[in-house]
Amino acid sequence: MELREMRVFVAVVEEGSLSGAARRLRLSQPAVSQVVAAVERELDQPLLIRASTGVRPTTAGEVLAAEARAVLARYEQAMAAVVRPEGEPPVLHLGLPLEVRMEVLAGALAELASARPAGRVEAHHLSTSAQVAALRSGRLDLGLLRERPDGDDLDAMQVGAEPLGVLLASRVADELATPDADGRIGALRLDRLAGLEWLSFRRADSPAWFDEIVAVLRSHGLRPRPQPEGSQSLIPEVKLTAVLSGGVFSLAPPDWPQPLPDGVVWRPLAGNPLVRRTWATWPADSRRRDLGFLIAALDRADPSESDGTHK
Repeated sequence: MELREMRVFVAVVEEGSLSGAARRLRLSQPAVSQVVAAVERELDQPLLIRASTGVRPTTAGEVLAAEARAVLARYEQAMAAVVRPEGEPPVLHLGLPLEVRMEVLAGALAELASARPAGRVEAHHLSTSAQVAALRSGRLDLGLLRERPDGDDLDAMQVGAEPLGVLLASRVADELATPDADGRIGALRLDRLAGLEWLSFRRADSPAWFDEIVAVLRSHGLRPRPQPEGSQSLIPEVKLTAVLSGGVFSLAPPDWPQPLPDGVVWRPLAGNPLVRRTWATWPADSRRRDLGFLIAALDRADPSESDGTHK
């Protein structure tokens, strides 16, 4: 039994399905099925119990998976000792946008730290465009982007979808409010913002996401204007100061990480017309084991944990 076959079999047992193992290893499902069938033929006994809901190991399969894990762990230890200078842990470079819900990453990073305690993750706050450039130049191993990049050199999967609301000056929000029959303030219709200016980010930072926002705003009667190139990035302090001055609105989640000052409120948008997605993106030709483990952990995460309400 070769190392490749061990990795495939262990992945199948840990994922509980052939398709899950295929995603984790970035192989086709038929290729995974062929490897498992070859190992069963070699050992002349069934190793998996197959059902419509997935697979689970037989007694022999459990023994094989345990032994294979031990062999793979020893192999990785040996390789790490040769490839990496003694005492120097591997660094996984991770790109983050300015606003990111850490729930998207927390569970996956905890799994990675538990499985590879010698490893280290270094985070870099970068726009989507800057992350794409860094991924292609090898300066980043994984990026969290606001749009899925073009080209076959990068792989991506969606790890978050966040309906957006708006930050408004309190006095402006009061003027735009439309209470229901019981006097409660409900969600704000996007077309009610037509007299205000959208506090935009720079189009160059995330062109596709910028164009999507502009198209939605225009379809609701707004006339957005982009920030001039070279203008200041929309860090939280810049957003809040501009909104507080009145006449503008900014897109933001209800669980926005910064506390809102007096005079600024958040309001949901009726019908959730704007949804910001987050894409985990990595070089398609990467063979880093720690990166593969992190991607698999992100893929296993409950999608409901990454759904929320954000800019």
